[in-house]
Amino acid sequence: MITKQLKKYKPLSFVDVKINDSFWAKRIEVNREQTIPFQYEQCKATGRIDAFKLDWKPGMEPVPHIFWESDVAKWIEAASYSLATHPDAELDALLNEVIDLIAGAQQPDGYLNVYFTIVEPEKRWTDLRDAHELYCAGHLIEAGIAHFKATGKRTLFDVICKFADYIDTVFGLEEGKKRGYCGHQEIELALVKLYRVTGNENYLRLSQYFIDERGKQPHYFDLEKKIQPGFFDPFMNSHQDKNAYNQSHKPVREQDKVVGHAVRALYMYSAMADLAGELGDESLLQACERLWDNLHNKNMYITGGIGSTRANEGFTFDYDLPNETAYGETCAAVAVVFWNHRLLQLDCDGKYADALERALYNGVISGISLDGKKFFYENPLASLGNVHRRDWFGCACCPPNVARLLASLGEYVYSQNDHEIATHLYVEGSGKFNIQSQEVVLHQKTNYPWDGEITFNFEVGTPEKIGLKLRIPDWCQDALLEVNGENVEIADKLDKGYVTIEKEWTNDDTVKLILAMPAQRFYSNPKVRQNINHIAIQKGPVVYCLESTDNIEPLQKISICRDSGFVEEYIPELLDGVVKITGKGMVMDDNDWDNKLYKPVKPDASPFTFTAVPYYSWDNREPGEMRVWIPEMG
Repeated sequence: MITKQLKKYKPLSFVDVKINDSFWAKRIEVNREQTIPFQYEQCKATGRIDAFKLDWKPGMEPVPHIFWESDVAKWIEAASYSLATHPDAELDALLNEVIDLIAGAQQPDGYLNVYFTIVEPEKRWTDLRDAHELYCAGHLIEAGIAHFKATGKRTLFDVICKFADYIDTVFGLEEGKKRGYCGHQEIELALVKLYRVTGNENYLRLSQYFIDERGKQPHYFDLEKKIQPGFFDPFMNSHQDKNAYNQSHKPVREQDKVVGHAVRALYMYSAMADLAGELGDESLLQACERLWDNLHNKNMYITGGIGSTRANEGFTFDYDLPNETAYGETCAAVAVVFWNHRLLQLDCDGKYADALERALYNGVISGISLDGKKFFYENPLASLGNVHRRDWFGCACCPPNVARLLASLGEYVYSQNDHEIATHLYVEGSGKFNIQSQEVVLHQKTNYPWDGEITFNFEVGTPEKIGLKLRIPDWCQDALLEVNGENVEIADKLDKGYVTIEKEWTNDDTVKLILAMPAQRFYSNPKVRQNINHIAIQKGPVVYCLESTDNIEPLQKISICRDSGFVEEYIPELLDGVVKITGKGMVMDDNDWDNKLYKPVKPDASPFTFTAVPYYSWDNREPGEMRVWIPEMG
């Protein structure tokens, strides 16, 4: 029986959050009307959906892949979230059709995986490190939960419960069970979700087993590969620690540096945070805090992107943040949002919401085009013009990952407990809460992220004493707070990045928060060798970049004058409506170099007015160069 928990807050469900702003509402609409249908067509055209018919025979193309279930599952999750907020009979019927196929593919014992049912059935559970069986199971579980919560239907939910029950008979410490765990973490966080819906502690204990067993000696993956003589090992003759790649190089509580594959790492950290909250496990939380510090203060791009190299789709070493070759996988930025959101429920610390916001406004939505039909897998911070979004990938994990996040975006705006409402993101709309058995509606009005003025009003039946927590972002150098026209001194009430106003709220009360949001210069820690003497421009949570379509000179020749200011202008017709930033710069002249590579003379430079646009919006117009970090001179 679980008796101790660390959770202090609970996210407000996205079905209770209405988003009516000019920034996110359109993206959610595009996601619903364009992205989700488009991704279904891609899953259908590539054979991912029909693979569940189990009619593949040797020699047929395409051959079902080991991770296809995960793509379909994330599509189901995104579609289910969309259905929960925007009923759609056609989408509902389509979901039923796909779910019927999945249910029909489940084996009598509960097992569910197309590849290991029809392509190599004799290899079930023989390659946990690389074959993604448990990873796919985790995404199917998340999909089943989403569909059940959205529709109340148990068609997929019963399937995934039966699958989870079967997995519980296969893995564990008991005699006769496998002592293994997945090479690509995901099952762990999915099982915690399933526990929260069902109350079945077996699922929570199984998740705990997978986390606790990871990295113990003798190492399961080493034993697994010895059982398979001649099995190709991608890490043979490599300097990289093969077990660090999937974060199994040591027990999780002993880990203090982010290593290996970025998405695997943060999915695991998300499960660790979940388990810490549910089990009251301080040691898991302490490990999360150490890893958080190493990631966010030594290994994260200013866009919230993570993963410095494509070699391992992840981390290299502290302060190694190359720009042109940055990997910054879209899935990894999504995972940054997932992990920080979970930590935020354990301790309402603004640093978690700041990191969530940074990733969300930059490294996540850069992964999808404005029309919702093209995607980045990698998100570099500089490009020579040869990097572009694509409509799909052979490994298509990123597109449906963004879709499911956008479809459930409301869940990241607020949290609550019995007496407090915590506002993490500033988004025009409303949240409907149940506080001490009374319905309370909190309204936000704002033009965030282009303007830092936010107004709040309550809708309550009778006056209710509630603590309203408002985040003061770390990028904000000056903030003003008023309650019913009277100034509130923020410094006196600020705690871990949040200011709390506690009073009996009525329908006549108005709270106004004004966050100073001028475009600012940001600098890297000097240990980041790639960005010495360079600046990035950020307005509020939005990081900017230069694109060649706005700047007629080659971007490598442009620098920004050290003491000049910036001019900001909101242009509704530019990139679906953005604030464009211009300023004084210099451009180097190469006309007098006579085709020489080196000269003992500094190049001449002339004045140049540069134009910057939000990083998330790049590559939505004419193809060309892009840079986030620009030299500063003068």
